[in-house]
Amino acid sequence: MADSFASRFDAVCGAYGPLAWGFDPSGALLQRWGLGDTADGLDRFVDVVLEAAVGTVGIIKPQAAFYERHGWQGMRTLDRLVAQARSAGMLVVLDAKRGDVGSTNQAYAEAYLGPSAPIQVDALTVHPYLGLAAMGAFVERAHAAGSCLLVVTRSSNPEGRPLQSAGGPAHSVEAMVLQEIGALNATLAPGALGPIGAVIGPTHLQPCLDLRAANAIFLAPGVGAQGAGPDEVAEVFSDCPDRVIPSASRLLLDDGPDVGRLRDAGAALAAIFRERLPRSTT
Repeated sequence: MADSFASRFDAVCGAYGPLAWGFDPSGALLQRWGLGDTADGLDRFVDVVLEAAVGTVGIIKPQAAFYERHGWQGMRTLDRLVAQARSAGMLVVLDAKRGDVGSTNQAYAEAYLGPSAPIQVDALTVHPYLGLAAMGAFVERAHAAGSCLLVVTRSSNPEGRPLQSAGGPAHSVEAMVLQEIGALNATLAPGALGPIGAVIGPTHLQPCLDLRAANAIFLAPGVGAQGAGPDEVAEVFSDCPDRVIPSASRLLLDDGPDVGRLRDAGAALAAIFRERLPRSTT
């Protein structure tokens, strides 16, 4: 069995800290950078941000939609980005929010997880609306490959709150999803951090969730443009600061396309999170 995502995450954090740099090339950003909202502009974007990120952070998080919108050329660029980042020793979290049932989940898993995947990533975001029990193909492949599934549990957007908080604090949908993640991890990796993680947006501080009990790694999107900062991330994950991947995209990309300014912005934010999210010494 491959090394676990948790062990690779720990090694990356030791070198660079836990920050994930969001590679989200919206059409507006490509235009603002003077690259053009085209497949060629997307290619140039990848060249710039990779140059800035390698040696600055240890994790990147491309949003699949911004590459898919450019068709096959965009997917070719995503493939190149993933391959070059992983060759440079970085972890790649693909934010794709896949999730269906049966053979469809099997196909999604085969596309992105494991050594035979055409675009092999270290972690993949999925959504649980059709039930975690329907994600068997994702779970099995992630576990065997040493990858991580990051299940959307509490998203950073306000529109998600009515559904995710339904049922009240003790019996909410988000609490139930987190409990199921914990049960899966206890079976797959007893006594260790499991391959099933959760997306927890730090823009919502209440009600508190029992994060530590899930034995999971958490993706914390929404740093910067969506209103969360290092203080909010540190507060939400105070019980498990060494298990969180804070992610920032627009906050960092606003300093482009100058590579030096991008690198400085990434290094400054990475340093803040290294301080605010201390690693466990036990």
